[in-house]
Formats: sequence, structure tokens, C-alpha cells
Amino acid sequence: MQLDLGPVRQQALLTALLLRPGTTVSRQQLLDGVWGSEPPGTGAKVIPVYVHQLRKRLNPGGGNTSGSVIATDRDGYRFEPHDVSTDTARLKGIVAEAHAARDRGDLAAAVSAWSTALELFRGEPLAAIPGPFAEAERLRLSEHRLALVQDKVECQLRLGRHAEVVGELFALSETHPHHEPLAGLLMRALHAGGRQADALSVFAKVRRRLVAEQGAEPGRELRRVHEAVLRSDETFLVGASPRTRRATGQAPATVPPRRRVRNELPVDVSGFTGREHELGVLLGPADERVVTVRAVDGMAGVGKTALVVRAARAARDRFPDGCLFVDLNGHREGREAADSQRVLHRLLRAVGEIGEGDDDPTEDLDGLAASWRAATEFLRLILVVDDASAAGQVLPLLPSGPGSLVLVTSRQRLTGLDADRRISLAPLDMDEAVALLTDAVGDPGSAPERAAVRELARLCDRLPLALRIVGARMQNRPSWALQRMAVRLADDEHRLGELAVEDRSVEAAFRVSYDQLTAAERRAFRVLGLSPTVEFDRLAAAAMLGTASSDAERVLESLVEASLVQQTVAGRYRLHGLVAVYARRIAAAHPGEVAAARAGVFRLYVAAARRASDWGPFAFPTGPRVDTAPFADGEEASAWLDAVGGELVDVVAHAAAAGHVNDACWLVEGLCDYLTRQGRYHECRAAVEIVLPLTEQVTDRRMVSELRTCMGIAYGLQGHYEQARRWLSDALEISRRTGDVIEQARALGSLGIFANAAGEPAEAAVLLSESAGLARGTEDDWLTVMYLANVGAVHHQVGRHERARECYEAAVGFAERTGRPRILGKTLFRMGALQLDRGRYAEALDALGRAAGLAERVGDIPLFAAVLSRLAVAEERLGNLAGAAEFHSRALAAVGERPGTGVRAEIRNRLGWPQAATEDLVRARDRFERAVAHSRTGSGDFA
Repeated sequence: MQLDLGPVRQQALLTALLLRPGTTVSRQQLLDGVWGSEPPGTGAKVIPVYVHQLRKRLNPGGGNTSGSVIATDRDGYRFEPHDVSTDTARLKGIVAEAHAARDRGDLAAAVSAWSTALELFRGEPLAAIPGPFAEAERLRLSEHRLALVQDKVECQLRLGRHAEVVGELFALSETHPHHEPLAGLLMRALHAGGRQADALSVFAKVRRRLVAEQGAEPGRELRRVHEAVLRSDETFLVGASPRTRRATGQAPATVPPRRRVRNELPVDVSGFTGREHELGVLLGPADERVVTVRAVDGMAGVGKTALVVRAARAARDRFPDGCLFVDLNGHREGREAADSQRVLHRLLRAVGEIGEGDDDPTEDLDGLAASWRAATEFLRLILVVDDASAAGQVLPLLPSGPGSLVLVTSRQRLTGLDADRRISLAPLDMDEAVALLTDAVGDPGSAPERAAVRELARLCDRLPLALRIVGARMQNRPSWALQRMAVRLADDEHRLGELAVEDRSVEAAFRVSYDQLTAAERRAFRVLGLSPTVEFDRLAAAAMLGTASSDAERVLESLVEASLVQQTVAGRYRLHGLVAVYARRIAAAHPGEVAAARAGVFRLYVAAARRASDWGPFAFPTGPRVDTAPFADGEEASAWLDAVGGELVDVVAHAAAAGHVNDACWLVEGLCDYLTRQGRYHECRAAVEIVLPLTEQVTDRRMVSELRTCMGIAYGLQGHYEQARRWLSDALEISRRTGDVIEQARALGSLGIFANAAGEPAEAAVLLSESAGLARGTEDDWLTVMYLANVGAVHHQVGRHERARECYEAAVGFAERTGRPRILGKTLFRMGALQLDRGRYAEALDALGRAAGLAERVGDIPLFAAVLSRLAVAEERLGNLAGAAEFHSRALAAVGERPGTGVRAEIRNRLGWPQAATEDLVRARDRFERAVAHSRTGSGDFA
């Protein structure tokens, strides 16, 4: 049954999850992958809507998370296949069967498997699915399809079935006119069919195209095919073994005898899985005129050696003079790094330059290196240099024979080594990790066991060393249930202890890397494990280390070079999960560092939240001042918090759990404005709910009422006025008992704002006037602007337009002097709405235009959408229908498709003042005027 999956962007979102099964994809990644550089106005807020719709379409039970193939995980979503079959999963399995059949010599079975795999491609992959992710996957799958065709055809040629492939290759060559490997296969197939002239014609045609359109000659491999056709080199062109020839009824090929060559490559590991892209890089074309060096770096246990050994074995037929392997022991616990002179002596023996016992211990390194280069001048060989600790270890070992290949592994990024390709190896993806573990423990039979294998792969952080250790332990303890092993690994305190078997240990592997760091790097590594977020930057590192950000960045880059810290994007870093567990484990032995690091990073977040708040950094009467915060202004602080994304609530939880209750409360207070202006009301309430139960422990007693005010604001801005009233009334009662004037003014002002929004202008006037009376004594500019703007709103609502204009103008003046862009934008929005009601459309456009720029600048999505809607009205009134339509479209894009009352209620409040249907407006106006007169007693500031 074919399902209707909704709009194409919704289908694109599902695609972005389906093609990364078992991997949590963040909302920002989904946003970037589906919309690219043109996101919807609501940003990532549209993602939950699409997920909800997909669940309803995909799940028999509707949109519930339980049992859904789309699971929610922290700030993202994950496709859990369960028993669902996907083409990509089937493709991977069939391709694996094909490779296995080819490796054991059953070429006919391999061809059959590859043919089955190719049948899964029906037309263009992901046709009509929009977005950068789908486009990249479309290209990847198309390239994968070509690679499968090449593998299939290669085996068909070796089986002598050349007639089957000529037509297919002709068609593909026309579609891909510059694809040299396809042209080479076509030439080989034509030659095998006795059509030498046609084969040479293919080469000539491709060469003309390349020279005319790209200014380049054909590559080395295609030239070799051309030369082989000219020489009728059957061995090179067909390459069928005698056994294959007999199976197909053909005469065995005459293969010239070859001299015995040395193969020192280690035994290939069993269960090797994935890494197709990395293997492709290592085995990719190279300049035959020079020695090619390719380097693989990565953290301990990530599978560097297994990868290069697999690559070397796959390529060894292209290197007639042997495959050599040296282990430099750069990171082996209990073993010294290999001596370069000794390694060179062994290499010289391997190529027959010296005999056993001919080592000269007095010969210096330079002399040995020169002898090695001379000995390899005419050799074409593979050299694998494993576990180097520095480029200086590798440089003397490089052979000199043109066309030779050197594969180097190291935990360090060997920037001093001239490599034409570098791979920083990451852990396996989830499917590959599950496949590796399944290969070790056997195919799990039941759904709970399959889930346990996936959970074990997650707890091993998809690290091959950890997965192999778990597999070995399960083999040695067949009575253990997979679920039991998962429970044992789930405890961070004991996880590293569980990941050890005989001489293999994840912790020991990490310890070697750690021990090789400088003292400053070791300290940095320890405290980075305490980061309250998965990712961090140099400011967070500096706060934890108590150093300048430039110093923190230098040590971070050193740790990246040592493969102990990963750089996700420019300026953003993270520790791999198991590495972070190790860092926290060794940090526990340094309690002073732990306390200082946590205090530093939590104070950084408090400073960022206060800087980003529209209240202004100095509107917080208690707690730390932010004069020395590393943020130039509120916009810079907001951008820093934006980079943290959905982990801000986690930071609050970390602070609370670590006993930094005051910091947790101050952070929530500062985040209230930042989160609500982005429409992130749920996160704001979640943060408050974490710290509210801890208010008995807080030493800053102002937080007891302030946190309730924050909760009331979050509810009120969503249009939940009754809940807001309850929380704000509670805050007001507490602040009155404690005599806290500022908290009383804030609670009263917020009550007044939401009373007006709920259509109760008279009640709002009373509350706002009482708030103003308290605010005058606090010299709090934000409260002053808020009072003026909202008194103006009440004037506006009851029809006193001139008085409303006076209040708004005074509020604009205060907001401009205080430099608060958001409250200035809100006041200009109110002014623009007033001018619309007065019929002064040009003046409305001016005020609203300024408001739109400010709202967009500070990221206030509800305000921005509301301003755009009012701009549309102004343009329509002026007769500019095209301009009005454009503003309406932008406003709808900004609102997005969020369900519920959150953003929509906010915009309704801003698009037009609610009518006070339950009040007599004449009596309301009288009460309002009396309240304003009372608030003006003794001061003309609020006239």
C-alpha cells in the first residue's frame, strides 16, 4: 500500500531520517538538510509539526511516540527501523553478499547479487525530493549505482560474459561521457568480443571530449587499457583465472610467471564492516610519477589499522614488488616507540638489500634512509606504517620508487607529512556498529535481543575496539543475556572497566594518549569532560580553565591534533562519548579543578543569559555582575546561546545537579526573555520546573518570587492568561511578604500586560499604575519603558489615541537611550499599529519598518511576524497591493505551521487589540483615566 506522506518538504524530512537509521538528527540538521539556505521563518520550530504529521501517516496508532518508527531523542529525532524494511538496508545486505561471493571466488553468484542490487534502483534516486540533504544523497546513490555496475561488469568480464555487458556499457557511457572507468570497461568488453577497432574508437572519442571540454588527457588507468588493447594483452584486459576459464568452457589464459614477492600485511580482521568511502579514498587514483602518501588519523580504538590493512590487501595486485608493514609503536602501553634505524634495517632486509646479521649499528639514520631510497628506486610497492607518533618517524621510511603507495596511521594529525589524502577516522555509523557486533555475537533472534544489540552499540559509542571487546566477552560468557550486558555498560562509573578483555582495554588505549600530553593539555582534557553540553567552544573551555580564550583555543587545537577532542565545525568542539567518560573519571581525582571548572562555566552561561536578555545586563539586582563577560553586546551573547541550541535546559539541570543552585536560578531568570522571544515557551517552563523545587536551598531569596514571575511570563506569552495570572499572583504575594519592590513591580507589570491582552483594559490600568509607582523608586529603565508602552497600549485600546501616542513616544525615547533593541522594536510596533488606526499610513510604515529590522535582528519571531502583517495592512491601505501581498507572504513564512496557541496567540495579540466584550467601555475609560491620574501624582514623567 502506498502512503500519502504529505508535502514534499515533509517527505524530505522523512528522507533525512530514513537514510540515517538509528542516528539522532538534530532539528538544526533537519532544517539545514531540508531547507538549506532558505529556511522557513519559524526556523526549526516547523520540524515537530512535520514529525507529528509523519507519525500519523506512518504509525497505526497515530502520532504517538510510543512504538513509532520516528523516535524523539533529546533535541532531535531518530528513525528506528524495528521490523521495517528499507531499500537502502536491503541494498547494503545484497552488496555485502556480492562482495563475499567475489572474495571466495564465486563470480557467478557475485554477478547475480549485484544484478539484484541494481534492480532496487528504479529511476532517479529520491526523485523530486527537495533540499541539500536529498541532493547530496541523490548524487551519492547515483555514484554508488555506477560503482555497482562496474563491480558487476568486472566479474562478468572475468567470467567471459562480455557480450552481456556491451549494450549496458554503451548506454551508460553516453549518459556519463567523461567517466573513464566506464569507458575502460567498455573497451575491455569490446576487445574480448573481437572488436579491437571499436575499442580503440571508444578511447579516441573519450580523449577528444576530455581535451576539448576539460583540457586534460585521459588518466593513467584508461591509458593502460588503451595500451593493452594495442598489445592484445589478454591477461590485463580479461584477467580470468584458469578455474574460471574452465568453468565457462574457455581455454586458460597464458599467465607469465612472476617472481615471488614479500607480503608482510597482518591477517585481515574478521567482521570488518563499513568504511566504503574511506576505502575509496585510500584506493583512489594517484600520480604514478611519484610516491603517494595517504594518512589516517583518529582516536584510539577507532579502527585505523584495520582500515589500512584492508585497503592494502585490496590494492596489493597493483604493486608487483611487495607489501611491507612496520609498527612504530607510537601509542602502545608498555612498549617503547620503534627505533628508526632498526626499522630501516628490517625494511632493507625485506627487499633483499642486506642479509640477516648484516645490520651495522654504527650507521647513522641519514645513511640508512639514503640506502633505503636507493634500494627502492625501481620498486613499486605498498608500505604500511602503523601507529606513528610524529611525522619525523615516518619521513626516513618513505621509499623512492615512482608509483609506490605509503599508508600511515597515527592518533596524531601528522601535518608535517606531505600526504595527498588525509582521513580523520570517525566511529562507525550505527548500522555498521550493529553489524560488527552481530558478527561477533551471532544474529539475535528476538526483537528485544536486536534492541539490546543496538543499545550495546550505542553504549560503546560505535567504537570498533569497544565493540570487539564486548563481542569477545559475550563469546566467553554465552550464558550472559545481551540485555544484561547492556545494563552493565549503562553505568558510566563502571563502563570503562567493562570494556576490557585480556590485553585489550579501551581505558588503557585512552591512557596512552593522555599520558603523552603536556601538563596543560592533561588539565584541559580533564575539565572538558565536565562540559554541561555535548559541544563547546573556546569561551566555554576558557571559563572552565580560568584562562584567556586564545589560550583555551590553542590547547583545544592541540587536543584535536591528538585525536582526543573532535572539531565538529569551525570553532565548535566535542569529546567522543567514551573519551568524555574517561575524562570525567580522571577528573574525579582533582576535586579542586572540578569545582573551579563548574563554577566558571555556569557563571559564563549566567553572564550570556543576562547579556542576551532585553532587560539589560544591569537590570538584575542580585547575583553576579557581567561587566567582564566575554560578550560585546546582547546580540553577541544571543548568538553564543543560539549555538548551544536545545541544550540550554540541560545546562540548567547540570548546574542544579552539581549543587550550583544559585547559578541555576540566575541562569533561568536570564534565559526567560531569551527563550520566550524565540517562542521557546516549553523550554522556558521546563527550565523553571527544574529549579523551583530547589528554591529552599537558594541563598538569593529573590529567586523564590522571580522564578514564578518567569513561569507566568512564559504562560502569558502563549495566551494562557489564567495560568499566567496564578503564577504572577503567587509571585506578587511572595514579594510583598519579603518587601522586594522590584519583584513586586515586575509581577504587577506582567499582570497588567496580560490583563490588557486578555481584554481587561481597566484592570490593566490599575495594575500598571501600581507597578509604575513602585518602578519610579527603583530607577529600573526596563520597567519604565515597559510601563509607558503598556499604558500607551491601554490608551490605544480605549480610543485615547493622542495620549497613546504621547506614551509611545516617551517609551521610544527611553528605549533608544537604554539601547534595548527588542523593547524598542515592540514599542515602535505599537506606535505603527496606532498610526494605522489613525489613518496615518506613511508614518505607520516608517515606525513598522524600523520595528521589523529590530525584531529580525534580535530573533523575536512572533514580533517579526506581527510587524510584517501590520506592514501588509499599511501597504494595502496605501493601494500597494503587490507590496501588501509580499509582506503577508513573509509573515506567514515567519509564523510557519506551528500548531496550538503559542506563536499564533502572540501574533493575535499584536495584530489587533482584543475587544473588551465583557466591559462597558465608558466605565472602563473612567476607571482607566482615574488610574492614570493616580499614577501621575508627583511626577510628570508618565504623562
